[in-house]
Amino acid sequence: MMVIGIQSGTGDPSVCLTALAPLFGDAWQGARRSNLPDPMTAHSPIRQTADARPQDFAHVTEWVFDLDNTLYPRHTNLFSQIDQRMTAFVSDFLTLPKDEARVVQKDFYRRYGTTLRGLMQEHDVNPDAFLQYVHDIDYSWLAPDTALGDEIRALPGRKFIFTNGDRGHAERAARQLGILDHFEDIFDLVAAGLVPKPASQTYDKFLGLHRVDAERAVMFEDLARNLEVPKALGMRTVLIVPRNLEESFGDVWEHEGRDGDHIDFVTDDLTTFLRSIRQA
Repeated sequence: MMVIGIQSGTGDPSVCLTALAPLFGDAWQGARRSNLPDPMTAHSPIRQTADARPQDFAHVTEWVFDLDNTLYPRHTNLFSQIDQRMTAFVSDFLTLPKDEARVVQKDFYRRYGTTLRGLMQEHDVNPDAFLQYVHDIDYSWLAPDTALGDEIRALPGRKFIFTNGDRGHAERAARQLGILDHFEDIFDLVAAGLVPKPASQTYDKFLGLHRVDAERAVMFEDLARNLEVPKALGMRTVLIVPRNLEESFGDVWEHEGRDGDHIDFVTDDLTTFLRSIRQA
């Protein structure tokens, strides 16, 4: 297991950073050239690798979590089901072969934030039909995560799920994980007016609806681009990456921005990260 942004307690941190070199691009090369004695210090050019300390989050009273590939790991067979069903929906709706539909789907995802937004903008699709279809999946692949639940429950203040999916999907996933009751509310794509992250108006709507003070909030996300607006608003930002650089990395563009100044911390173990910042 590799944890970036907190002290793992074992192993050579430079090994972890070397493994992550392809993800951080020029920022990694800058760190290599600096010849710093300890690449895990807060003074490293790769700000994301600074050790997370309780004092870094002492001011936080609002804890905001993305859902897919954040509250559960990417390697579970959950979002992959949704991904496949989105391709199938695009194929049927646009009468395209599956391989062509896949290209269209991913293009929409990148340009519009979600496949649904692209379908709505360019093909006037019924959003309810899309959401119902793509979230008709098997949630039994998610195992209850008692340890994660304990850490979320222990966090001081309010906790929210902020997802580009719909509420039903978020509730089913969080319930299967055993963490649903720890959250004050779920801000879903419907609550956002079907305008997904990373649109700035969507974050503004979330903050306004729940009267969240961005300066006292932190956001956990698996997509770097979805952390740009939160950081600009004054939130702490934590990027969740796949464990051990596992093979399921998603699309190449999803890694864009991982070396940006808008990311405060990076971790591949949310439970351990939360435990670390909670303990004095």
